[in-house]
Amino acid sequence: MLTATIMEDKKALEPFWEFPVPSYDEWRQVTEKSLKGASFEKKLVTKTYEGISLQPMYQQKDTQDLPFIDSLPGQSPFLRGAGAVPSKEKAWEISQELTTSTPKQFNLVAKHDLSRGQTALNIVLDEVTKKGLSLEEAKQLIGHSGLNVTNAEDMQTAIEDIDLANIPVHIHAGANSVPVLAVLIAAAKKNNIEVPQLQGVVGMDPVGQLVENGSIEYTLEECYNVMADTVKWSTENAPSLQTVLVEGTPYHNGGSSAVEELAFALATGVEYLQALTSRGVSVKDAAKSIRFVFSVGSDYFMEISKLRAARILWSQVVTAFGGDESDGTLTIHARTSSWTKTKYDPYVNMLRTTSEAFAAAVGGANSIHVSPFDEAIQKSTPFSRRIARNISIILQEESHIGKTTDPAGGSWYVEVLTNELAEKAWALFQQVEQTGGIIEALKAGMPQQKVAETKASRLNNIAQRKDIFVGTNMYANTTEKAIDVVPEDDTEQVEQYVSEKLNAAVVPVQFTAETNTVDQAVQYALNGAAVADLASGLRQTERSLVIEPIVASRGAELFEELRQANELYAKEQGESIKVFLANLGPIPNHKARADFTAGFFEIGGFEVIRNNGFMTSAEAAQAAVDSKASVVVICGKDESYQEQAADIAQSIKQDNKEVTVMIAGKPAEEDEVNYHNAGVDEFVHLRSNCYEVLHKLQVEKGVVKG
Repeated sequence: MLTATIMEDKKALEPFWEFPVPSYDEWRQVTEKSLKGASFEKKLVTKTYEGISLQPMYQQKDTQDLPFIDSLPGQSPFLRGAGAVPSKEKAWEISQELTTSTPKQFNLVAKHDLSRGQTALNIVLDEVTKKGLSLEEAKQLIGHSGLNVTNAEDMQTAIEDIDLANIPVHIHAGANSVPVLAVLIAAAKKNNIEVPQLQGVVGMDPVGQLVENGSIEYTLEECYNVMADTVKWSTENAPSLQTVLVEGTPYHNGGSSAVEELAFALATGVEYLQALTSRGVSVKDAAKSIRFVFSVGSDYFMEISKLRAARILWSQVVTAFGGDESDGTLTIHARTSSWTKTKYDPYVNMLRTTSEAFAAAVGGANSIHVSPFDEAIQKSTPFSRRIARNISIILQEESHIGKTTDPAGGSWYVEVLTNELAEKAWALFQQVEQTGGIIEALKAGMPQQKVAETKASRLNNIAQRKDIFVGTNMYANTTEKAIDVVPEDDTEQVEQYVSEKLNAAVVPVQFTAETNTVDQAVQYALNGAAVADLASGLRQTERSLVIEPIVASRGAELFEELRQANELYAKEQGESIKVFLANLGPIPNHKARADFTAGFFEIGGFEVIRNNGFMTSAEAAQAAVDSKASVVVICGKDESYQEQAADIAQSIKQDNKEVTVMIAGKPAEEDEVNYHNAGVDEFVHLRSNCYEVLHKLQVEKGVVKG
């Protein structure tokens, strides 16, 4: 039956066999002819922030000389993943961040979400806990950005009735993980959880915290000493629990390229390997203890390739340190990008995170956090967490992404892009090493400068709308109503929690060099020592290292500020800034430019007054004056401008010199001078820097100060 079907298909195709298969050169020749003299490279080759030129077409021959192209899953350098076959249990851990402020409320949320598809307990700690700050000094920050854990009792409450023997944890514990790790171990013991069964990561990342904040609460020497102790302790006591994190997210959130995120994260990984091996940890144990965290942005194929390239690069590093090939496997936690999320039209964020999570899954992430759609606005709600969690569940259970190993493997485009990313990241990594490593590079400001340059390029493209944020710098929803901000944590409960903790007694802590730091810290935690007490005991010297931080931001912030400023102005003044479209001629004559102009101003929060067009310049000018709009944009065909634009501008200016008159389109230089002389102030067109035009207009109209 099957053979008969194949034969029928072949017979059906016979009429087409007389047509030759065109070669790439033939396709290119036809394509260049269709460009009518325009440059092939400028029109069809895409330049990325990574310095990579993306071709419009890739062929099998492009992959023939690539290294590792014939490697298999489970084989070094693990391009196609660490496992030879897909996991039967789970393709990746659904590791959604939980940011609830107090232990009791956190426990309720965690149990709810774990019972509905979440498979890892991702605890986001507040800055007070991560930094081990005194509650008295930092009481305003308690619970502000995540869970506050004062001591083992709090942690015991937070994880009560949660089976940590079978549910992995993910905790970013700051620059020094010992205080948090100690209270977790103490709480596990009190809750009768077998410590050797703990899995996941309770990680420290002093370099990442340094990049994010500009300083850390400990010296690097103190951090590296306890880092070695945590690895030695976990190797002996909890072999499935990693204790070191390498965060690429501070660079990504600062606006970096994929190459920069990869290179600087890799350099941090090398820094930690050197610190651990020089303190008596084997390469095998050191590499095994480290988990990388990458943000996954909207450039789908670039992000897939980034995760694949990361595995290649890490394998090379571990091998260079003398590790066996099998030691070079890389554990990756991916979180969907914060840079790409918007406050306006926030439900679009659901679509963004779906694409980003899909890329993370195809790229082979071991665990994934999908950002709730309201992440840029507030702490997550039960609804936003459910939608985010279900994205991973649908990708696993309905789309079956995890049923195959390395789904993108063999794609000529992805294989070439992975190799180019790896090569460029390795070259930048070598530059970092030549400066003396990541710490010396950060002191010199090299990573900060690289990221700042990329960010500036991104923001310029966003301002000109070459990079699109749907609903923010393009296709604004003018009828949008802000979502209701719903505080997840009961305010009175948080206040009561804070008041109780401020009265806690200080437990003196004194560490000795004879015993592993973690063992000592756990004993202190069992005896009632707080996180702040343990942190204080670990800080032996004054911190001295201060660098320029890489400040996290979002790409849409500039346009959000425009909208917010106009909304505030309208609220204070009782009316918004109006833009009247002086449309010339019948609808077909002005529609294209009128639609462009309306969209141009609406993304800044201006009120656009539309119409079906005017037959004469006098009609258009009078309608503009009658509208009382402070901005008038003339929209029509170029020939209409020649005949009517000057008269319209002069009439409007004679009535009110304060009205800003613009023309939609980019006229010839000679015409531009004539229009300016007639009273036209500005021209809006595809090449306009949209942000600059709108911001300048806001300054002129008194919406914001210059």
